[in-house]
Amino acid sequence: MTRPTLLFLHALGASHREWQRVRDHLPDIPAIALDLPGFGDRADEGYADVAAMADDVADEIRRRRLTACVLVGHSMGGKIATIVASRAAAGEAGLAGVIGVVLVAASPPAPEPMDEDRRQRMIGWVADGPIGAADAATFVDANTAAPLPAPWRDQAMADVRRSDRRAWLGWLERGSLEDWRASVGRVTIPALIVAGAEDGDLGEEAQRRLNVPHYAHAQLRSVADAAHLIPYEQPEALATLIADHVAAVAPSILPPGFLGVLRSGRVSRRTRATMLERTRPAAGIADGWPPAQREVVTALIGHILPDHDDRQDLARRVEASVLGGQGDGWRFAALPTDAEAWDRGVATLDKLTGTFAALDAEAQGEWLVRIDAGNAGIEDDGTHLSPDQMRLWFEDVRAEIVRQWVSLPATMAAIGYDGFAVGGDGPRKQGYIRAAANDAEAWQTAPDAMPAETGA
Repeated sequence: MTRPTLLFLHALGASHREWQRVRDHLPDIPAIALDLPGFGDRADEGYADVAAMADDVADEIRRRRLTACVLVGHSMGGKIATIVASRAAAGEAGLAGVIGVVLVAASPPAPEPMDEDRRQRMIGWVADGPIGAADAATFVDANTAAPLPAPWRDQAMADVRRSDRRAWLGWLERGSLEDWRASVGRVTIPALIVAGAEDGDLGEEAQRRLNVPHYAHAQLRSVADAAHLIPYEQPEALATLIADHVAAVAPSILPPGFLGVLRSGRVSRRTRATMLERTRPAAGIADGWPPAQREVVTALIGHILPDHDDRQDLARRVEASVLGGQGDGWRFAALPTDAEAWDRGVATLDKLTGTFAALDAEAQGEWLVRIDAGNAGIEDDGTHLSPDQMRLWFEDVRAEIVRQWVSLPATMAAIGYDGFAVGGDGPRKQGYIRAAANDAEAWQTAPDAMPAETGA
């Protein structure tokens, strides 16, 4: 399975070096650890505000043409990761490859909770120049559950001391206090949110309250024997959590050629956002189908698309379409509305078979053959469907399941469909010049060579 690239973003007063031990435990996953402006090897660049740091990371993703990446943000870097992820989820050009987020003791989109006296003390550390050794030691020791081994403590302190004074002040006085909640909204890219069990300001409770609500698909994990500097304190435990998240999001990776078309100027931002949304887990429906009904639909998918891997996800997509009235615009006159027809069809199937989902695949298949022939049903009593209605309903079932499957970008990539790439956001819609069978255009045969659209 293709693995995404990990893009690491560090905390206030840190650098790319804080991820060294974590990366050592992830040797099989490609990774890039960045220095943000004003820190590490970029300390001489001075202060960059939150928006500028997010632009910097987004530009790096575009520059490296990352076709699949997971943003891993620690503390300050977590706020930046969430902002970039929100832009990717909204379809911003060049960011289609962002498929996952890991937040580590992350600063939230809201103003970061911090004791005001402590904030002022940290501001005072640079009143007369760079941070001194004693203050750097205080910072590192106050953010760990137990003293770090000497080499790593020395490294963390050295990074604090080489932080640019303007960048240090800029984050404490402005960046950490900025409110990005409205701009970020609710991000659909799957997120792993990690908290140190002994972190005072940004621990599990704060993460649950301030970061989790911004992600539609979020898992919260607490790391024992760690406070705020988790990458230094518990690198192996953190690496394990990251590896698990990478494995979970890897199936959503799209082939580079297909992604080259999707991120190009031939595709509008709205279309791109819609298609990328379909690469993420289907959202649950409030007051939707009961589990038993969803189980029957999942079993039906197994017969209609036996090679499809994630049948439960596809069942949730079918459920959202049926209950949300997003059908194909017509129905058989002999059937009730789509939502009612699916309720009655499943009820009929279960009454005919005892419990359809409990049957083995061979028995299920035999019943479906009978239904398709119009030989199985119950007299229409307002709750069930007659044999002829069941035949029509099963035809609708097949059509809707396949329709949802074909709408997935992974399916489009597999069958070579690029009909979505007919015009971007500009006034000129490119469309197709060649329309004959087997007569492909240059952009279809060499999509990797297409320039990615740039800008927001």
